[in-house]
Amino acid sequence: MKKTKILYWVFTGLFAALMLFTSVPDILKVPEAVTFMTTLGYPEYLIRFLGVAKLLGVIAILIPGYPRIKEWAYAGLFIDLVGATYSNLSVLPISSSLFMLLPLALGALSYMFHHKKIKQQQQEPVGQDTVKTFFYRPGISIKQSVSR
Repeated sequence: MKKTKILYWVFTGLFAALMLFTSVPDILKVPEAVTFMTTLGYPEYLIRFLGVAKLLGVIAILIPGYPRIKEWAYAGLFIDLVGATYSNLSVLPISSSLFMLLPLALGALSYMFHHKKIKQQQQEPVGQDTVKTFFYRPGISIKQSVSR
């Protein structure tokens, strides 16, 4: 379980950092980002929207809990990456589109280890530490909490 959690956070951290670093220039409408997006054929008004959507997706995959929102965030980020890869391949030479394999791979590994981590958590037996943490109330012993 510990190895899975470590790998999950490594891949998720790298994926989130990459998506965050690509969202900030879009949100700020940096001239290089505007030039790149217009070269691909996208209108300027779409740039800030995509940047904000990526930022919200990054926040959603980093915050623990909220499994449905996390699934939608992964889906949205993958749609963004697949669309970006397709746009790059349609307009630019293939050699400049090979970089897109990195964020796609990091996203896939993050998603895979996210589900592996959830599956392992569901299979873990409920130990005394879990019961103690879940039922702990100041001034009441564990046995009193469990019997209620």
